[in-house]
Amino acid sequence: MTKRATYVLYALPLLFLAAFFFYPLAAILRESFAPEGQWTFDGIGATLARPFFWRVLWFTTWQAALSMGLTLLLGLPLAYLFARYEFRGKTILRALTTIPFVMPTVVVAAAFTTLLGGNGVVNQGLQTVLGLDSPPLEIMQTIWVILLAHVFYNVSVVVRTVGGFWANLNPRLEEAAGVLGASPWRRFRLVTLPLLLPSVAAAGLLVFLFCFTSFGVILILGGARFSTLEVEIYRQAVNLFNLPVAAFLSLVQVVITFAVMVVYTRIQARAGLPLDLRPQSATQRQASGWGERFIVAGGLVTMIGLLLAPLVSLVWRSFTLGDAAFTLDFYQALAVNPRGSAFFVPPIVAVRNSLLIALSTVVLSLFLGLISAYLLARRRSRWTAVLDPIFLLPLGTSAVTLGFGYIIAMGSLRTSLLLIPIAHTLIAAPFVVRTLLPILRSLDPRLREAAAVMGASPLQVWWEVDAPILWRAVLVGAVFAFTISLGEFGATLLISRPDLPTMPVVIYRALSQPGLLNYGQALAMSTILMVVSAIGLIFIERFRLEESEF
Repeated sequence: MTKRATYVLYALPLLFLAAFFFYPLAAILRESFAPEGQWTFDGIGATLARPFFWRVLWFTTWQAALSMGLTLLLGLPLAYLFARYEFRGKTILRALTTIPFVMPTVVVAAAFTTLLGGNGVVNQGLQTVLGLDSPPLEIMQTIWVILLAHVFYNVSVVVRTVGGFWANLNPRLEEAAGVLGASPWRRFRLVTLPLLLPSVAAAGLLVFLFCFTSFGVILILGGARFSTLEVEIYRQAVNLFNLPVAAFLSLVQVVITFAVMVVYTRIQARAGLPLDLRPQSATQRQASGWGERFIVAGGLVTMIGLLLAPLVSLVWRSFTLGDAAFTLDFYQALAVNPRGSAFFVPPIVAVRNSLLIALSTVVLSLFLGLISAYLLARRRSRWTAVLDPIFLLPLGTSAVTLGFGYIIAMGSLRTSLLLIPIAHTLIAAPFVVRTLLPILRSLDPRLREAAAVMGASPLQVWWEVDAPILWRAVLVGAVFAFTISLGEFGATLLISRPDLPTMPVVIYRALSQPGLLNYGQALAMSTILMVVSAIGLIFIERFRLEESEF
């Protein structure tokens, strides 16, 4: 391959970002400051003067901060259990902690509705036991169910990030402090905690970012009472068609999320400083004594109860909704179109749409992700140091903001079938890059040189040398892209056509409409989406390379 062809190939990801990421963001900026073609700050000043803006910004911030605190409160003890103890079924349980994180937000919202709603499993059980006529637990559309859902959704971030680091800390540091007379609490506070702080801060900032940009959970579980910036962008753009206000809210969210990402990358760099780390086989042990066994068992039971109860409730109610002890009616109803309208297709059509879009996303994400990873894996220079964070920028932008940018920037293209897989690719491609990049950077260049000396063409070199080493990482990246595309909700809700919905959009529509059939179809579709996502996670756990970084 000639140098010119190589440069053209490397330019493709940058051109893709320029056309479908930076251009929509520039359109948002233009709509914020020049809604009528002339630059002015009058509209922004009017928005800043309205109490609703500060109310939405304040709620978005404090609920994210409180969700982060509660997630750390639950996640740190679980991280300690996984870091310091060895017990049967540990690998499976660690995978179970990750299932909620890969669940689409609409599925999480549906799961909590089946568990804690007025007709949920908990309320029905309490009514039966206590002989009550009305549900005793009414927390739907309150801040409490939002916080519970956020903790459920993000606890795996803490367990994975902090627990993985904690498991490799040298336990002799604490032992030395104990020999000097320090109590267990003093050893933790003065020795272990300072070493853990960078990873704890990094995990906390990630959780804050996810909760700050929360959309599906707030929209479905919070109802009309609560609104984050993400939800308000959607309402202003779609319900009120107030594009300048929606654009300014998007701009505010982009600035804040980018600022959080800058702090996160700096903290992550501190967490990467060299320490006296040990393999997990040398730092973990079996629980000894009844006290330790009770602590480990209690922590694991709490984790299983919190993480699996909503998901099990979702599956159970999808088969038992109504008066029937067990029924497949709601799954069979997915193929029915009672309205007979082109704009209200049978829900099963959404499965086809989601699969086709997900497959398109996989192809596009792998193509662009491979090129981007090879570009970044070249000899490190000033340019690669700049490009690395640029390729990660879409992760710092909310999906709703991205979808709104397409509405105001793409004109007639916003109704094109191609726009949804393009939006999904922007979100999925960074995961593909982070999966492939460590493998490419560790690849010995002498292997390629030896193959070239033996007369292999560049394509043969890639096929015989790179491909056998990369194939597992490529599979993991493909599954990541497929799962992310299946569950993407925020951008899809704004840019999908009514006659071509995806599975998350159909679930949201069904949950938003009255009637047992609509609710049952939403639960059935959510269960299908949950099972597919869980299978994808199991596949990732099976083929994930330890060198991968996300």
